[in-house]
Amino acid sequence: MDQFKLTKSFSSSFGQISYDIKGEGPPIVLIHGTPWSSFNWRNIIPALSQWFTVYFYDLLGYGQSEKPDEDVSLGVQNKIFSELLDYWELKNPIVVGHDFGGTTVLRTHLLEKREFEKIILIDPVAIAPWGSSFFTHVNKYEKAFQGIPEYIHESMVSTYVQGAKYKSMDKETLNGIINPWLGTTGQDAFYRQIAQADESYTDEIESFYNEIKKPVLIIWGEQDSWIPIERGNKLHNKMNTSEFVSIPNAGHLVQEDQPTELVSYILKFLDT
Repeated sequence: MDQFKLTKSFSSSFGQISYDIKGEGPPIVLIHGTPWSSFNWRNIIPALSQWFTVYFYDLLGYGQSEKPDEDVSLGVQNKIFSELLDYWELKNPIVVGHDFGGTTVLRTHLLEKREFEKIILIDPVAIAPWGSSFFTHVNKYEKAFQGIPEYIHESMVSTYVQGAKYKSMDKETLNGIINPWLGTTGQDAFYRQIAQADESYTDEIESFYNEIKKPVLIIWGEQDSWIPIERGNKLHNKMNTSEFVSIPNAGHLVQEDQPTELVSYILKFLDT
């Protein structure tokens, strides 16, 4: 996937969603987090598509999807995902969510009452408190950040995202991550999605984690400096049907640091 491009589009009630489908077999849906996009699944999709029909998309306000000057918070992402499930005619797919994608999976299951065969959560945002000091600062002063010069914005975003990876980030990966956030539209969108982040979206569902009956696999990068692994253990203890796996030499972006190990754990879980 030298040039990662989503080829399909869906008009949700909240905005235009870019997506794609690869492979054949049982359906599995991949949902990215923030400030990422489906680009970060590029090393996972080819392997999974050998056994599954892989559905992947960019959240509203991210990547190649529309970036409206409106609500792109976690409060609408579960509703959009529910619409996509109807559009794709998926009744009980396997779902994989990373970071905010994990939150979207949990909110869709618990609030929208959508059924999933199995749930895989990778370093999800699920237990308060969450958000780095940078995240908290931007959340408070969104308008001030939107007005900074583009070259300063690019430098800040580059430094920020590289902190999510345990291994050094190559230029191709870095460009693929930050390009959607460049230019006037991208810059505004970057700070907008941070400003709209709120712990209330996880507080709303945290007390229901013990009610999940579907098999859940929680995967965590041992060197995740964004969401410490202790938060993953706490989430695991709140669920009755979960397994917990930690991956060494991996930060918050496990799919970038250790894609092969990540795929092996996913396949092992799905084979049981």
